[in-house]
Formats: sequence, C-alpha cells, structure tokens
Amino acid sequence: MSERENPDPGKLSHFDAAGNASMVDVSAKQSTRRTATASAFVELSAAVLAALPTNPKGNPLEVARFAGIQAAKRTADLIPMCHPLALTHVDVQARVIDTGVAITASVATTGPTGVEMEALTAAAVAALTVYDMTKALDKSIVIRSVQLDSKTGGKSGTGGKSGDFQRVTE
Repeated sequence: MSERENPDPGKLSHFDAAGNASMVDVSAKQSTRRTATASAFVELSAAVLAALPTNPKGNPLEVARFAGIQAAKRTADLIPMCHPLALTHVDVQARVIDTGVAITASVATTGPTGVEMEALTAAAVAALTVYDMTKALDKSIVIRSVQLDSKTGGKSGTGGKSGDFQRVTE
C-alpha cells in the first residue's frame, strides 16, 4: 500500500491528541520566504474556445485572473484551518491551448507557514470563473487536475508534482 492510501495519522497536523480538528500554532516557526505554484485545467470544446474573444460577459481569461488573485487573498476565509497570510505576490495566468484553458497560480510570502492552499485556491477559483463565464455556450465543460505543482520554503523545503501536468503547460 502506498503512503497516499494509508497516511500516518500522527502526521496530520490539523488534529489535536484527541482527534479534534484544530488550527496549528505556527507562532514558534521561523519566518522564511515561501512560494507555491498550482495549476488547473478547464476542458472546453473547440466552439467555446473559438467564442472566447467575443464572450458577451467580457474576457473570461482576464476575469478568471482577477478572481484567482482575489481568491488567494481570501483563502483563510474559505478554508477553516488556514492562517490569514500577508501575501507578497500573487500571479494567475490563464491561457488557451488546443483543448481548453490552462491556469497557473503562483503565490509568495515571507512568514511562518506556506502558501500552498492560497495557490490551490487561486487556481481552482480561476477555473470556476472560466466555467461560469462560458457555461451558457456548453454544458459539458470539465475542470480537471487542480494540483500543487511546486512549493519552496519552510522546514519541508521544496516539493510538489512538478512535471506531472505537462500536457497542459506545453
């Protein structure tokens, strides 16, 4: 069995000794520069892709970028155990490829905890925004592969699934 299938309950930081959900106390952790990049993919038909430039609601890619940036800043309001962070940078890119829209969100801070959730939230909300702005054209839109691609900083150092999302970032 893989570690993914059977995680060690002792490593789940958002639970106290009694098994109750709790926010991790990061006050003793050293502030370091931390970054994370996440991605998502919105699968769209050729007809929807062709209609993007003339969308009557506006430019879906630009609205998705703004929504992703706003989502990163509001992650602690959405995910109960996330710490509110002073983000030093958020960048969300949405670009058209052959089969849909590839979204990449990069987030940075200097602080005692990482920004993985902020990057993931930015990518997911940007994807949801593309969906919202194009759903009138096609009911078969699919959001795929919301994932952490990379992270840096903190005790655990560098990580992520870098390279696993190659079909969308090519």
